Amino acid sequence: MEFFMIGRLFDLRTLLINAVITLIALTLHELAHGWVSGKLGDPTPKREGRMTLNPLAHLDLVGTLLMIFTGFGWAKPVMVNPMYYKDKKKGMALVGIAGPVMNILLAFVGMIIYLGTAIAVLNAGGSMNGAFMSTFSYAMNLFAIRNLSFAVFNLIPIPPLDGSRVISMFLPDSAYYKLMSFERYSFILIIVLSVLGVFDSIIGTGVTMLYNGIVQVIAHAADLIL
Repeated sequence: MEFFMIGRLFDLRTLLINAVITLIALTLHELAHGWVSGKLGDPTPKREGRMTLNPLAHLDLVGTLLMIFTGFGWAKPVMVNPMYYKDKKKGMALVGIAGPVMNILLAFVGMIIYLGTAIAVLNAGGSMNGAFMSTFSYAMNLFAIRNLSFAVFNLIPIPPLDGSRVISMFLPDSAYYKLMSFERYSFILIIVLSVLGVFDSIIGTGVTMLYNGIVQVIAHAADLIL
């Protein structure tokens, strides 16, 4: 099961924008898992109907609604079969990292659009067009932040989060199987830790670092182009 945490939402505009962001971010996150597994020779995601941009194929109804309204939820896990991989642990690590990498790439695109529209807002002044651009700019910034939140949260190395698949590649088999054995209890553990706010500082720090890093990369690229 794929878990996500995005923080609390308070106003209607943010709620509506976040609903759209959730559909896009989760769909492409799950599609990335399936795409990489397919490239490694596994036909399971395609056979299960997960190689699609249709959000209904990837979203868990309860998990998605909880995520939109409470900031914490989950999506349907992409079923994969590591028996098709030449190196099972490496294959699972690649499949696991694919989702967060997709979210970081989406955040990068969102930041480029956000910075561009932010400049347009300043130039538009107080016109109606300026008001629309302001909302659009806000949405793009939120899009970037939410995607970074998804990425950082899923990289926490607790099964079944993607981070556990990544670190498993570096563990001996005995430690790997022991870590995976905790997956049956992790649903409750993740919920409890989320409610207690244990992940808040981890996600906040990770998002801040990635956000600032993306801004610096875009600024440096702009300097080179201009």
